[in-house]
Amino acid sequence: MQINNESKGIRINPIRRIQGEIEVPGDKSISHRAALFGGMAQGETHITNFLLGQDCLSTLECLKTLGVEWERRDAEVWIRGRGFENWHEPQDILDVGNSGTTMRIMLGVLAGCPFSATLTGDSSIRSRPMGRVTLPLQEMGARILGRQEGKYAPLTIQGGLLHGVQFNSPVPSAQIKSAILLAGLRAEGETRVTEPFLSRDHTERMLRGFGVDLKSEGCTARVKGGAILSGREVAVPGDISSAAFFLVLGTVIPQGELLLKNVGINPTRTGILDALWQMGADIQVEGEWEECSEPRANLRVRPAQLHGIEIQGEMIPKLIDEIPVLAVAASLAQGETIIRDAAELRVKETDRIQTVVQGLQDLGATIQELPDGLRIQGVKSLRGGSAQSHGDHRLAMAWVVAGLLSEEGVSLEGIEAAEVSFPNFLDLIHEIAQ
Repeated sequence: MQINNESKGIRINPIRRIQGEIEVPGDKSISHRAALFGGMAQGETHITNFLLGQDCLSTLECLKTLGVEWERRDAEVWIRGRGFENWHEPQDILDVGNSGTTMRIMLGVLAGCPFSATLTGDSSIRSRPMGRVTLPLQEMGARILGRQEGKYAPLTIQGGLLHGVQFNSPVPSAQIKSAILLAGLRAEGETRVTEPFLSRDHTERMLRGFGVDLKSEGCTARVKGGAILSGREVAVPGDISSAAFFLVLGTVIPQGELLLKNVGINPTRTGILDALWQMGADIQVEGEWEECSEPRANLRVRPAQLHGIEIQGEMIPKLIDEIPVLAVAASLAQGETIIRDAAELRVKETDRIQTVVQGLQDLGATIQELPDGLRIQGVKSLRGGSAQSHGDHRLAMAWVVAGLLSEEGVSLEGIEAAEVSFPNFLDLIHEIAQ
């Protein structure tokens, strides 16, 4: 047994070998959008491999509060869409839980709905800045009230008549881009969003699949108001952000081989593969195919000696969510790894720069906090010790990987945070660990 229960959490014991074939859960970003776009569409949308994490379930519950009918059986969801012009004013507050994606992209849709709605979430959501979404929506004509002039939840939005805008996003963010494009579907004229670097493009791909005439060129996407979405089949690929924990484990572990099946390899999301390859990882892409406009493949990973690299610029949006577990890999690589241009990490579920540095230092890593990233000097091994998730799902799973690769193991508090994006994470660890 590699993982044992303790009075205040779990104990992760070190291992030397992994072996097996697994499938990681459905992609969180795509599951959110499939549910939301299905609720906006006319006709039935059938989603397979829907992520059963709490964040995506929060999106479904918000849709129900807005009058959208749906049915779920395990990881299959049927949404009976009547068009978002038929959504009704909610009689209760929309609770997004811990899901920043639900909050931000739902604000974009609600901006064009002719009624009032109030959104809130847990303490983490209420402390995360929403101004980068609410300010451009206000420029389009939406009325938004909230703490600090509409920058923090709870937020009340009075939707209605909108006009298109040309928005130059200060940061590459799929949530900001998606919110504005979704508002543009109900706005007069054309709405354009330009990013400094291209963020994940699941919204653009999926909106086209739902029948929207959305055009993309370089880092700019544009839509015209009046679009009608039509229900469709959506097969969700495995989440590469979830696969990242096993890619790092399979690379750094001394022995074994692991096959990850049906993993999404959208080029705006494969920064973790690019980074690990540059570091010397032995990861093979097998049987690549495309389904529902999303490329996917099987990934085979074997142990390899890693070396430090520099990660910055346009690579950051492609791996922003994977940086905590990538930092674990860098801690055990030869030489120095530097990560820059990742200040966005400070406004995630936690300040991930600060919490990653503190967590890895406690486990024996040599790591330094930079204003916009990390400086990591590889060590021969991580000692182990105690770690906390701070309610952050990606930290919780990164510390499990660190514990499995450590000398003494890790006592971890807050593993339940992993339920947000990877409900069966520990089950798969048990399945492959030897």
